[in-house]
Amino acid sequence: MPTVIVVDDDATVRFTLQEVIEACGHEVLAVADGGAALELLDGADVVVTDLAMPGMDGMELLRRVRAVAPRMPVIMVTARGSERVAVEAIRAGAYDYLSKPFDVDELAAVVDRAIETTTLRERSRRLDAERAIGHAVVGTSAVFTRLLEAVSRVADRDVPVLITGETGTGKELVASLLHAQSRRVSAPLVRFNCAAIPADLAEAELFGHTKGAYTGASHAREGYFARADGGTLVLDEIGELPAVVQPKLLRALQEGEIQPVGAGQVTRVDVRVLACTNLNLVDEVARGNFRADLYYRVAVVELEIPPLRTRRDDIPALIEAFVVRYRDRFGLDHVALAPDLVEHLCGQQWPGNVRELDNMIARLLALSDGSEIGLDALGGATVASKTGSSGSSPATFHERVAGFERELIDAALKQDGGNQSAAARRLGLSRVTLIDKMKRHGLFKPRRSSKKSS
Repeated sequence: MPTVIVVDDDATVRFTLQEVIEACGHEVLAVADGGAALELLDGADVVVTDLAMPGMDGMELLRRVRAVAPRMPVIMVTARGSERVAVEAIRAGAYDYLSKPFDVDELAAVVDRAIETTTLRERSRRLDAERAIGHAVVGTSAVFTRLLEAVSRVADRDVPVLITGETGTGKELVASLLHAQSRRVSAPLVRFNCAAIPADLAEAELFGHTKGAYTGASHAREGYFARADGGTLVLDEIGELPAVVQPKLLRALQEGEIQPVGAGQVTRVDVRVLACTNLNLVDEVARGNFRADLYYRVAVVELEIPPLRTRRDDIPALIEAFVVRYRDRFGLDHVALAPDLVEHLCGQQWPGNVRELDNMIARLLALSDGSEIGLDALGGATVASKTGSSGSSPATFHERVAGFERELIDAALKQDGGNQSAAARRLGLSRVTLIDKMKRHGLFKPRRSSKKSS
């Protein structure tokens, strides 16, 4: 339900505005002053405010709203004869204005148009963001739609965002959407995995280092913060950030300053930080693994990605999107999943979430002969046998992913007659990466050199 903030110091007018707007099917948050309205902006769609109010008047409220939520429509209500001020409000960014005493039908029509404008604008921004990240965002369930609406609202508000959720839910996707819908979209989007770098190197990687700063530093190197200057830095797995680096990250967020390792002076940077984690950082703070002040700094806004089991309505559309993706990648023109297979997949728990579903569809198509894929294609490595209650103990998530990867590579090699270069192209990998994975899964068989007799 669209939410409208009504601001008027006159209780009678405030009540009338609320009654008319609620009759249109919208939720109304009615307050008596601009300060209270500013505290309600998150989650709101439109602001309707009186012009003349004690303290913060309508024009000042308009300027404040434009500063933190530039796309939110603000409708100004003015006294009769204040048309000059109303025109000034329009020039300052107001969506429209109404003169007192206002016509209730006109008020309803203006609010409805503002909400429609917001809806169309957000839809356009989402399409632009999808083009920017290179693929569609699939999902129409209520829980996922609310997440996307929150992403659209917060994208332009240049504050740190903490993105939480289970493994495989799509935290990286949400980070990309936030950047693509922000005012920093034309600047760099840089990712840093906090869990992938040893503690003694994490500081130098994040903030850079000078030549000779430590053994092996043969030349100066800029860090991830410097690379993201003007843009967005995504800190993946921030819960794994070494404790020694956390105070320096806090300073970078608070002051906008970094100090490369070995440097005697600080450098100013303009970076928006998006942090991702599948850990509960509140629990990590309680255990002493994560600084409380850093948590409050990175979690100015927190977005939680719902697990796939809570958005089952989206699974058929996700399956179709993945089928199209891998059908094109594997050169399969008419392959499709049978209805009974789709129904079976929709009923699974998917502990690995969207990533696990993606992997399963890729495996099914890689092993397909190009015809319709039925339920029997799941074979011995079905989701049901891994998550069900059979006598053997269920495989772990990592074991299931490794098994899927091995079968996918093996199938590609068989389809291409053992040609590693062709199989690598089919899988979207480099040949070096493919060989590395083949060795890891016991699929690599070195060629024996044949010696010619003289």
